[in-house]
Amino acid sequence: MTVESTIFSTGLAGLDRVLKGILSGDNLTFHVDRVDEYAAFVEPFCRESLQRGRHVVYFRFGSHPALLLADTSAEVVALSPEIGFERFTYLIHQKIDEVGPGACYIFDCLSSLAASWFSDLMVGNFFALICPYLHENDTIAYFAFIRDEHSFHATTPIVEHAQILIDVFQRENRFFIIPKKVKHRHSTAMYMLHERRGDDFTPVVHSSTVTTTMRDVSWSWQDAASYQRGFWSKTFLQVEELLKAVEAGRATREEVNAFKPLLLKMMISRNPRVIELADKYFEIEDLLRIRGRMLATGRLGGKSVGMLLARAILKKDFSRYADAVEEHDSFFVGTDLFCTYLVSDGSWWMQQRRQSEEAMLQGAEDARRRIRSAQFPEHILKRFFDMLNHFGQAPIIVRSSSLLEDNFGNAFAGKYDSVFLPNQGNPEQRMEAFVSAVKKVFASTLSREALLYRKKRGLLERDEEMGLLVQRVSGCMDGSFFYPHMAGVGLSFNPYIWHESINPEAGMVRLVFGLGTRAVDRSDDDYTRLVALNAPLRRAELVTGDLNRFAQRKVDVLDLDGNSLGYCDFETVVKHSQNLKIHWFASRDAAVEEFARHRGHQNVFSWVLDFDRLLEETSLVSDLNAVLATLQNAYDYPVEVEFTVNFFSREEYRINLVQCRPLQIHRGGQVSIPPAAPDNQIVVRCLGPVIGRSRNVSLSRLIYVVPSEYSQLKTAQRFQVAEWIGKLTHMPDTEQEGFHQMLIGPGRWGTTTPSLGVPVSFAQINTVEVLCEIVAMSSSLVPDVSLGTHFFNELVEADMLYMAVFPGRAGAIWNQTFLDSAPNQLLRYAPEATAFSQVIRVIEPSEDGKCCHLSFYANALNQEARLFI
Repeated sequence: MTVESTIFSTGLAGLDRVLKGILSGDNLTFHVDRVDEYAAFVEPFCRESLQRGRHVVYFRFGSHPALLLADTSAEVVALSPEIGFERFTYLIHQKIDEVGPGACYIFDCLSSLAASWFSDLMVGNFFALICPYLHENDTIAYFAFIRDEHSFHATTPIVEHAQILIDVFQRENRFFIIPKKVKHRHSTAMYMLHERRGDDFTPVVHSSTVTTTMRDVSWSWQDAASYQRGFWSKTFLQVEELLKAVEAGRATREEVNAFKPLLLKMMISRNPRVIELADKYFEIEDLLRIRGRMLATGRLGGKSVGMLLARAILKKDFSRYADAVEEHDSFFVGTDLFCTYLVSDGSWWMQQRRQSEEAMLQGAEDARRRIRSAQFPEHILKRFFDMLNHFGQAPIIVRSSSLLEDNFGNAFAGKYDSVFLPNQGNPEQRMEAFVSAVKKVFASTLSREALLYRKKRGLLERDEEMGLLVQRVSGCMDGSFFYPHMAGVGLSFNPYIWHESINPEAGMVRLVFGLGTRAVDRSDDDYTRLVALNAPLRRAELVTGDLNRFAQRKVDVLDLDGNSLGYCDFETVVKHSQNLKIHWFASRDAAVEEFARHRGHQNVFSWVLDFDRLLEETSLVSDLNAVLATLQNAYDYPVEVEFTVNFFSREEYRINLVQCRPLQIHRGGQVSIPPAAPDNQIVVRCLGPVIGRSRNVSLSRLIYVVPSEYSQLKTAQRFQVAEWIGKLTHMPDTEQEGFHQMLIGPGRWGTTTPSLGVPVSFAQINTVEVLCEIVAMSSSLVPDVSLGTHFFNELVEADMLYMAVFPGRAGAIWNQTFLDSAPNQLLRYAPEATAFSQVIRVIEPSEDGKCCHLSFYANALNQEARLFI
């Protein structure tokens, strides 16, 4: 069929006359009381468009009866809004691109989307994205929405973007329309009340008839919508009224609880496992309290849900909750605001360019800049301001809380930004800092690390909308410093058995003094305290002699005078903090004091952070163990938590649980023991630490960074080494099934300080199966056993085994002769890397016998690993 004319038509000659014709690019939107009133316009439009040879596409997504008959010649594209706003909108956009200019589109009633997304805001966002795009493609599209069902969040974008808006209503079996907006056209009678008679639309000229017909019709969409409650508000209002009715004896608790599944889908999650937990531990009243702390509609995101759910579990199942757990003071920004912000800024389509790695990263930096320079609507700024007034000048933290974050299987640990705000200054200054922090978190969704993580985890096509968790920072002010006495990360299952007395099922914690940033971020220049909860005083450091060398030396604090986040030496913090009971957290180093006496030094600072007294003499260890066990039992899955602890006396403290997520840990069981090999056939032997799933595999490739050569490089060259490592570990053959590769290098992999190791990003090494650190950069450098850090989470999710080798230690083997003499295949894969052929060695088994077969065996339970010929 060929197109007869470039002229479009509604299929109703009288309506064409009223509207002075239909122009290419028009979007016609009908404001109706019932869907069948909209259908009365759809059928003639579809019939006429098909007769004119137009390609007609009907997007079928509503819960109402179909607008077109089943035998229609139009192309019917069935979509479910349940796939999420992001994917749903992208698929419609993709279809428009596929069909091309000049087509005709029919959309189901938009009010169905509000029922699926529980949000007028998202309906408005959808229209703001699709309507202008259709207009640019010279199409004609039909939309509709139901009268008095939507707030201004939905109606404002419709009024702004539609070319034609028509009010439709029936009175006493008579059918009327009033065109409210007809762009680029005008006539004397165009905006009058018209009565439909057949295909004709006649102006109603008698004022008495107009008055009678219009007396109960809203005179302004904008004003009516400003006080009209949308889907979200109506739902919560119904629940609140039902609760009042229960108290008055006019309704039953069962009637109230019938709303619970809907509220959970609206606010919490669509993940069945999360919903099951939330249904068990949240009451309707809990959900209403959470809603009272929400600054925008939408789901809360994983980090907010994890924190709230963990607290609800502990409140029911942990007997010491009231005595040991600090209540939270948090606000939540639902994910709808993130989408609205991107739509209004024009960045939303840029965020969708992610179908390939090249397209995914292209323009991401520009999009981040645009996000950070855009503006929030006034009504949201007012909500922000009210929240900041609640906190006053108390420090707060703005934390990411996206839909995919902290979920079963996907931690997104460290991928999105969280921003500490000392929150000092006048209200305007605090507001400016808060808005900047929100924009920074939003922009981090398009960071290279986050996008590559999504690609690696197969999440590029999943909805990823960012919510926010705004928390009062837990701690106390001492002088101009603000910090908690203790912070840490806890794992309900301990994957590192550094002594036979340790029970992995008892869990472990990673403790620091001060803010928890040092507990979750791998620190290159400091140490933390690892505590096995069934053997708290059994130190994990694999060194003999003075364990105090490996105590924490620096403390992260909020400097209120400087209005900044920073760190100080522990000594500085102690001297600055007048109210700190230092002897609760630290012990004196007798050797330092003895040395000072012999030298005649006065007032030497000998305190060493070890936490021994608190671990041994208080109930903190048993409380942390009970918290982790309770949460793991409820989740039926290992968990990871972030927490702070503040002490009022040595015996009285409060644990503040700031985060909880499932821990996707691979428990290392026994594996078949390979035949014994003589020492001259062992390339590397490690007797701990060995962290990860036990395994016995044949290596396909070994990549070795030579310590003696690497140590001679300049800083810029060390970053180049990291780039070559990233290319070597991502060659096409690494994706083959059964391909196993191992990295061996000096110092710490993933360091940000090249003098301490190879500064690779995790994305550069995420295809590696075994990561080995050789303690060869410095005699004083101990590999960081990074349990609980973001680095550790990435190791776990990639099912990567971590090990560290201390050459010269009893039982350890590092066969440098073999590693230095085996044939180097580097230039075979990277001919341009000639300058680094002495630094990077690529060793592979070969059929010609020039390089022997390499086997790798690791048993995490026995803390043994070896690479052998």
